[in-house]
Amino acid sequence: MRATGVVVEYNPFHNGHLHHLRATRTATGADIVVAVMSGHFLQRGEPALVSKWSRTKMALDAGVDVVIELPYSFATQHAEIFSRGAIALLDQIGCESFCFGSEDGDIEAFSNTLRFIKSNQEQYDQYIREFIQEGMSYPSALADAFKKLGNQESVIDLSKPNNILGFHYMEARDLLSSSLKAYTITRESAGYHDEHFASPSIASATSIRKSIFNTDDQHEISSYLPESSVKELDKYVHEFGEFHRWENYWTMLQFKLLSSSKDELRDIYEIEEGIENRMVEYARHSLCFEEFMIKLKTKRYTWTRLQRMLLHILTDTHKEDMRERHVAPGYIRLLGMNERGREFIRMQKKNLSLPLISKLSSADPRSIKLDVKAAEIYSLGLHDPASRKKLLTKEWSQPPIII
Repeated sequence: MRATGVVVEYNPFHNGHLHHLRATRTATGADIVVAVMSGHFLQRGEPALVSKWSRTKMALDAGVDVVIELPYSFATQHAEIFSRGAIALLDQIGCESFCFGSEDGDIEAFSNTLRFIKSNQEQYDQYIREFIQEGMSYPSALADAFKKLGNQESVIDLSKPNNILGFHYMEARDLLSSSLKAYTITRESAGYHDEHFASPSIASATSIRKSIFNTDDQHEISSYLPESSVKELDKYVHEFGEFHRWENYWTMLQFKLLSSSKDELRDIYEIEEGIENRMVEYARHSLCFEEFMIKLKTKRYTWTRLQRMLLHILTDTHKEDMRERHVAPGYIRLLGMNERGREFIRMQKKNLSLPLISKLSSADPRSIKLDVKAAEIYSLGLHDPASRKKLLTKEWSQPPIII
């Protein structure tokens, strides 16, 4: 069985993801598609709309064969570490290739870009440092450093978010000395951060979530999602009463900021350069998370970077916690599979060098403690106590979903 991998969040699974999934099978000729998916909290430092179990079900219903979890220590990181964890897991589980969506859609251009940067690495790193010292955000510094190296033919635009992720996937593959073959397909219609519907059938996850939070009428999004995803969203609201968003966690975050000492905040992962002082000050005078973020955001600190910092404060994740865990994944957490995927996992089990976790109670508590803590905090975003208990119980009792 030939397997290919995709790196996903499916927040939620929409028609663009379905196009990517089908195009991945065509491009790679693979029998099995393995999705490594972020857990309850995501790369942009925000809670997933619905739980990882619900998103796993969406993925399996749409045709993904195996879903494994990208641990918190990688899922909530900037692109370089996020990519390293995801590619390492796809390599470890036995994939022969991986496929990502990009704005360019030309894998040779990605290879050219990687070679070009490697050959100019010292100057490239120097430009990045200079731009950051000038107050530029890290993503902008990367893009501008690349531009300053000089215009090159057949390279990608590193100012585009999916191109950036794709570049780091390929960079991670080389750093890991992996034999994974890389493929890319062009993203359809909607841009990564588009907030409005610009196509009759393809929309960004950002615009879909915005619509969900702004209206109770699911008809508005039904043309942009497979029917199975719409049903799963309806089921989640019926079962748990609401979706997850940062506003659900604002009171808890505000409490953490106002009750922690400055030394305690400085020990939290990614907190640096005195940003904790601004956080505490604005936490005192903000009525909601969005108001707080608007006050806190600066040219240097992007919305995404700040959200990741705040997420680590919310989950009380310390610098030492992450240093121990973001070098390489220590396990493979199996979230779900179909019958083809089940056969693939059965065949691969004997070749795995990492523990395969299908039942949380059998895992080493030390290795999974960040993921368990993330699940506990995530459940607190539900207002109904019975719903919180029900969701948290799933973390320990839910076996891999099989369809």
